[in-house]
Amino acid sequence: MEPCSDRLRSKINAWWRCWLRLKKGRTRKREKKKCFFRSPAEKTNFTENAANLHIGTGYKLIDRCLGALASWLGAEAKMKIGRESRQRQVLLIFILLGVAGAGWEPRRYFVLEETPSGTVLADLVKDLGLGVAELAARGAQVVSEDNESHLQLDLQTGKLILNEKLDREELCGPIEPCVTHFQVLLKNPLEIFRAELRVGDINDHSPEFPEREMTVKILETSSIGAVFLLKRAQDLDVGNNSIQNYNLSTNSHFHVSIRNRGDGRKYPELVLDKGLDREEQAEFRLTLTALDGGSPPRTGTSQIRIIVLDVNDNAPEFAQALYQVQILENSPVGSLVAKVTAKDLDSGTNGEVSYTLFHSSQEMSKTFELNALSGEIRLIKTLDFETTSSYEIDLEASDGGGLSGKCSVSIQVVDVNDNYPELTISSLTSPVPENSPETEVALFRIRDRDSGENGKTVCSIQDGVPFTLDPSVGNFYRLMTEGGLDRESRAEYNITITVTDMGSPRLTTQHTITVQVSDVNDNAPTFTQTSYTLFVQENNSPALHIGTISATDSDSGSNAHITYSLLPTHDPQLALDSLISINADNGQLFALRALDYEALETFEFHVGATDQGSPALSSQALVRVLVLDANDNAPFVLYPLQNASAPCTELLPRAAEPGYLVTKVVAVDRDSGQNAWLSFQLLKATEPGLFSLWAHNGEVRTARLLSERDAPKHRLLLLVKDNGDPPRSASVTLHVLLVDGFSQPYLPLPEVARDPAHDNDDLLTLYLVIALASVSSLFLLSVLLFVGVRLCRRARAASLGGCSVPEGHFPGHLVDVSGAGTLSQSYQYEVCLTGDSQSNEFRFLKPVFSNILDQNSGGQSGDNPPFPSILGM
Repeated sequence: MEPCSDRLRSKINAWWRCWLRLKKGRTRKREKKKCFFRSPAEKTNFTENAANLHIGTGYKLIDRCLGALASWLGAEAKMKIGRESRQRQVLLIFILLGVAGAGWEPRRYFVLEETPSGTVLADLVKDLGLGVAELAARGAQVVSEDNESHLQLDLQTGKLILNEKLDREELCGPIEPCVTHFQVLLKNPLEIFRAELRVGDINDHSPEFPEREMTVKILETSSIGAVFLLKRAQDLDVGNNSIQNYNLSTNSHFHVSIRNRGDGRKYPELVLDKGLDREEQAEFRLTLTALDGGSPPRTGTSQIRIIVLDVNDNAPEFAQALYQVQILENSPVGSLVAKVTAKDLDSGTNGEVSYTLFHSSQEMSKTFELNALSGEIRLIKTLDFETTSSYEIDLEASDGGGLSGKCSVSIQVVDVNDNYPELTISSLTSPVPENSPETEVALFRIRDRDSGENGKTVCSIQDGVPFTLDPSVGNFYRLMTEGGLDRESRAEYNITITVTDMGSPRLTTQHTITVQVSDVNDNAPTFTQTSYTLFVQENNSPALHIGTISATDSDSGSNAHITYSLLPTHDPQLALDSLISINADNGQLFALRALDYEALETFEFHVGATDQGSPALSSQALVRVLVLDANDNAPFVLYPLQNASAPCTELLPRAAEPGYLVTKVVAVDRDSGQNAWLSFQLLKATEPGLFSLWAHNGEVRTARLLSERDAPKHRLLLLVKDNGDPPRSASVTLHVLLVDGFSQPYLPLPEVARDPAHDNDDLLTLYLVIALASVSSLFLLSVLLFVGVRLCRRARAASLGGCSVPEGHFPGHLVDVSGAGTLSQSYQYEVCLTGDSQSNEFRFLKPVFSNILDQNSGGQSGDNPPFPSILGM
C-alpha cells in the first residue's frame, strides 16, 4: 500500500488551506464548518484509511509523509510553511503521529479450520520488510500465547506455514471470532512483532439433540396458540454454520417456531394449531429437524412424543424467573450453589413439585447436581474461573399432573488466587562458549492465569551470578551474561528464576536453568561407508553377531566420543527392536532372534552415530540385511491329496497305449533356489515295469501295453525330493484302477491291510459291477425299442404322402453321412424309399434345417434329386 493515498492527500491540502485562511481572519463562518469532518461517517472513513497507510516503523512513515506533503503543497505552500512554521508543525505532528500510530497494531491473518498442514499463511519477508537472510541471521521464531506449535516459520523462504490442522471448536469452543495470538521474535537487536491468527469456521459438525426422543405432556384444554418449549439441538460450529432453523414433520395440530435469546442461540418452541381431545387421540409422535446454515446444510433429528393429559389447571411457578448467584472458584465439592423454590396451588399429586435440569449440557451435568425434591443446586466438580467464568442453568419444575414452570439460574464464578505463575522457556543457549560477553542465554515468558491483581507478577534471579535479567516487550524477559565467562574457573551455573504474583496470598514459582560453558564442537561423525550390506543365514542362533559399523570424528575429547543407535524405521510392519540390537559403544550389530527367509527375505534400517559435543552432532548410514535361504522346508504334495479315509484313485483304461498319462503329481516347496528344485521318484509299485514316473514334472505314464493278466488295482508309492543339502522329501501313495472303459462304474476302495475277508469284498464288487452293467443294458435296449417304434410311426405317415415302405430287410444301423461314425448334428434326414424304383435310390432326402439344404443345393428349387446325385455319384 502507498504511504499516503490520493484521498488523504486532498484532505490534508483542504485542511492546510483552511488553516491559513483561519490564521489570516479571512474565513467566514460557513467556510469554517468545511474545515472539519462533515459527518461521523467521513471521520470514521478517514480514520480507517489513515490506519491502513503504515509501512515499516512510525518514524519512516513520518519522514515519507513530510516529504510527500512538501511536494504536494508546491512553491507557494512552502513559503507559507516558512512564515508560519510553529502553527504548521503542531498540525503536522498530530496528523502524522496519528497515522504512524496505526503501525503498532498487530498483524492479522486468517485461515479456515481443517486447512492441511504445510499451507503458507503469510510472507513475513514482505510483511516485516526484512530479507530472508536477515530473518535467519537474527534467529526469527514464532511464539504462541498457548505454548502450542500451531505455526512454523521457514527461515529459508520467510514463509509462515501452518504446522498442523486446526480445529476451531477445540481451540475456542463457542467463542467467535476464534483468535489466537502469537509473536515473531527477532534477536540482535530484539524485536517482537505481535500478530494474531483468526481461525475461520467450516461446517464440519451436524446438529445434535441431547435426547433422541423428547416427551412433551400437554393438557387437552390447552388453547390454540399455546407454546411449549423444546430442547434445542447443539452444534459445535458457530456463525452461519450453527443452527439456523427447525422443522417439524407434517401434522394438523402443531407447528414449530423459533425463539432467539440474548445469547444469539435459537430455541425451538412447539405451537398448538388445533384443539386437542385426549379421548380422540391420546398421543402424537412427531419428528423435529434442526438445520444449520452451512453449504450444504447439515441436519439432526429428534423424536417428539406428545402425551395429551387430563385437566390440571395450575402449573408450578418459581419465586423468581431469574436467580443470580456467585460462587468462589475454590469452593469444595458439595457446596450449596443456590436453592430454587416453586409453588403449585393444586393439591395431591398435581401439587407435588419436582425439579429437573432443562437444556442441560454434558459439561453442566458433570459440574452441578440438582436435588429433585428440595431444589438445591450443589457443586459436584471443582470450578476453574480461567476455564469457565459463568454458567447459565435452566430449571424446570413439574407437578404430578404434567404441568411445568421454568426459571434460569445465572452462576458467576469469582476468581481467587489459585494459579501459580507460569514460566515458559522460548529459547535456551547451553552450553555457552566461553569469552562471550553480553550473550543472550535464554528468552522466556511469564504468565499468571488469574485476573486483576492476582495476575500481576514480579520476576528476579539470585545474587552472585554473572547474569542479569533484561525485561523485554510485554511479559518477555531475556537472561543475559554480564561479561565474558571463564570455563576454567567455573564450567557450570545453576540460575534460579523466581516469579511471584501480587495476589493474596502470594504464590511463587521457581525454575532453575543450568548453563554450561564448553568448547566448540564443529565436526559431525562420519561413517566409513554410506551403506552396509550384511548376510545372515536363516534359522540363526539368537544374539548372533552379524556385522559391525564404524564411524570416526575429527574432534577431540568428549566431542569425539561416538554413540551408536538404531534410528526409528518408517515401515510400521517392521518390528526392528525385536530383530536387531546394536552395541552403543563399538557399533556391533546382533540378531536378537532366529530369522526366517520365507517370512522376511531382506530388510533395511538406519543407524545413527552421535558425538557428545554441545550441541551434539550426528550422522546416519543405511544397513541392508539379506537373509540367506536354508533347506528347512520339505516338499508339500498338492495333488493327489493324501487322506487316509479316502485315498486318491485314478482310472486307467485297459486299452491305453504305452506313454498314456495316468496322472500328474503336483508339489511345491517354500524354499527358494536349488532348495526348491523338486524331483520325483517311483519307490514302489504293485507291478514293477508297468508304470514310469518322469523325474522333473511328476507325470505318471504307462510303460507298456496292458494285458488281461495285469491286476485290476495297483498301488504306487511316489517320492518327491528337493535339491537342498541335506535334501528333504515327502512321499505320496497313488491308487490306479484298471477299467475296460470310462463308462464302467467303479468303486474305489481304500488301501487296507490284506486279510481273509478281502476276497469276499472283491467278489461283492464284481457282483455289483455285473448288476450295474445289466441295468445299463436294459436301459439301452429300452431306448432302442422306443426309437424303433418312433421310426415305424414316421414311416407310416410318409407312406400316406406318396412313399411306401419297401419289403425286405432294412439295415438297422445308422447311415454315416459326415464320415465321423455318427450322423452329424447339422443334418438330420427323413428318408423314404420309392416302391417302384428298381435301383433302390433314395427318393426324398429332407434335412430338418431347410436353410442348410438351400445352401448345399445352391438355392435351386423343384423336385429333389435322387440320393446318388446328392452324394456326387
